[in-house]
Amino acid sequence: MNWSAALPTFLITLREGVEAALVVGIVLACLQQAEQQKLHRWVYLGIFSATIASFVVGLLLNLGIQGLQTSKYIYAPVFKQLFEVGLGVTAIAMLSWMLIWMTRQARFLKAEIEGSVKSALGNDNRAAWAIFSLIFIAVFREGIETALFIVAKFQEGWIPVLGAIGGLTTAVLIGMLLFKWSIRINLSQFFQVMGVFLLMIVSGLVISALRHLDAAAIAWSQIDSSVINNCGQGNTSCVLGPQIWDLSGILPDRQFPGILLKTLFGYTQKLYLVQAVGYLLFWAIVGSLYFRSLSQPTQLKPATKLN
Repeated sequence: MNWSAALPTFLITLREGVEAALVVGIVLACLQQAEQQKLHRWVYLGIFSATIASFVVGLLLNLGIQGLQTSKYIYAPVFKQLFEVGLGVTAIAMLSWMLIWMTRQARFLKAEIEGSVKSALGNDNRAAWAIFSLIFIAVFREGIETALFIVAKFQEGWIPVLGAIGGLTTAVLIGMLLFKWSIRINLSQFFQVMGVFLLMIVSGLVISALRHLDAAAIAWSQIDSSVINNCGQGNTSCVLGPQIWDLSGILPDRQFPGILLKTLFGYTQKLYLVQAVGYLLFWAIVGSLYFRSLSQPTQLKPATKLN
């Protein structure tokens, strides 16, 4: 069993889960200070509802892929690959944007949430709904990003799902350490390290999305050769250009250590020109924006105890 496939979803779910846990913990702390423990049930209801909603969205997306895979429609193989491309691009965009946004906004996170909670408590008639909405949006935002990533990686089987469960469980434990047992954790360093891992994992999605685009072109050429001739012949791809390397005989990406490199760095045993350009562009644009955001001061100071 290939457990390395669980590593990307574990890391992503861990980071996204800790972000959600911070929001939940700050809200609970504000309600505790305001002596509004009666609203705690709306916090838990928001967590439960957002988790179910994220699961349903992920399930529907997966059913869409499965439906295209089993469909007898002649163009179904093409649409399936294009659907995978769309999922990959959406996951890349959402994860990259949230990574950079969260890094830049972290110094305002606690103040913004406390302000939202105080505003909600100021309106007794809508306090419960406002608290529920705040929690639902925070958890659903993280959940939908994770669901998109899992579905984009679902061709690797159920192992990524197990990794997500492990990451979510660990995130819950970290949240309890912070807010229930008041353990001091260096959140700044945690998010910086996890951010670098997330960048490496998402850069691998760039390679994967382009591979699915090429597979769609190959499937189309097999249906209608008049549109694309000699597609995928030799060392030149349909849409990815000439092959840069073929290391399948030296470092296959389905065996250790190649599979670990594929998991963490997006390594592929067969790399084409457009994939290499896309990979480098991702690091030049998203990577530079992320590392630039790290130079900004943050409110998540080392060894911070949130209560």
